[in-house]
Amino acid sequence: MKENRSLVVRELAKSLVKTQSLKFGVFKLTSGKMSSYYIDLRLVPSYPKVFKKIIGMYTNIIVNEIGLSNFDLLCGIPTSGLVFASAIAYSLEKPLIYIRKDVKAHGTQKNVEGALKPGDRVLLVDDLITTGSSLISSAEIVVGEGGVISDAVVLVDREEGGIENLSKSNIRVHYVAKVSELAKELYQNSIIGEEEYNAVLKQIEKG
Repeated sequence: MKENRSLVVRELAKSLVKTQSLKFGVFKLTSGKMSSYYIDLRLVPSYPKVFKKIIGMYTNIIVNEIGLSNFDLLCGIPTSGLVFASAIAYSLEKPLIYIRKDVKAHGTQKNVEGALKPGDRVLLVDDLITTGSSLISSAEIVVGEGGVISDAVVLVDREEGGIENLSKSNIRVHYVAKVSELAKELYQNSIIGEEEYNAVLKQIEKG
């Protein structure tokens, strides 16, 4: 199992390099925090073979850690989470709903798009987790519409308290890889230097 996991981390690290999704500098995150690195997973769908491989990583986590019988539908978190959720839902033949980033001023004016019935068990899908604020706000909307949430799945855990914050709402977060694992893999293979590697570790320490 450890060997399989290390292979997945290696493949994901290579994918981030191929898609140029890992960037270093000064960035403001969705959570409002400043970061010395940025993982831009919106680039991934522009590389179909990599996208397909990453969707496979998501589905393996969902099947093996959560179980297909333990949720009724998937919910994509705006905006990049929806792209992954759509492909995962298609692959697993599961219904999909998604949260609107902005409520429409016309039509049904709904927060949630798709068929969500009271009591439906919903699996949240996002690209990564930092503080968990996006997942928490989305969970509140889904629960407000009658959905039941116990799990969420992301590709990358930035290790900045998000998983702990979600656990306070009784939501388990499943991830493909931690950012420290990805950074270590890239550093050991001389793809990033010591300065970049330490930048990731310092960001984690800052929390």
